[in-house]
Amino acid sequence: MRLFIAIELPDEIKKQLEGMRTHIPGSRWVPLEQIHLTLAFLGEVDDATLDLLTWALATIKATGFNLCFSGIGCFPDRRRPRVLWVGLEPEPLLNSLAFLVREAVLACNIPQEERPFSPHITLARLKFPPPREVGAFLDQPRKQELPPVGVREFTLFQSLLTSQGAVHTPVKTFAFSPP
Repeated sequence: MRLFIAIELPDEIKKQLEGMRTHIPGSRWVPLEQIHLTLAFLGEVDDATLDLLTWALATIKATGFNLCFSGIGCFPDRRRPRVLWVGLEPEPLLNSLAFLVREAVLACNIPQEERPFSPHITLARLKFPPPREVGAFLDQPRKQELPPVGVREFTLFQSLLTSQGAVHTPVKTFAFSPP
């Protein structure tokens, strides 16, 4: 199974994020139902490791927090943008959750990227981005403020690749412990 761990966003937030779309030739916008905050990408995981991973994730003790949105940007930089995203305000409890998830994944012998966790919501991927259109998107004034989102759980997802694109299916959701 091809897996990842993420925080699901409410439908009303997804719709507001979808409303930020603009025409950029060569862009592939993330479908509404797939907008999420990735905590860890795992890749292919066998059934035995999946059982171990599910147990490890269930042992995570986390406290609820709010996600607060903070502007738009791109990776790796404005000269060579490949990903457009919405950023998040620094949140120590989110960083702590990402660390605990990473530790659980590594304990199951699932390799992880070395780069540090960079909280963002991917909006689009760009193949051959025209600088003018990307610049216009990045420089646009925000028409609306996105409200904070309360986070009280995270989800292990399966990502099935099809000819129509990836299909994300929740495998198991892990609720935070009550305070």
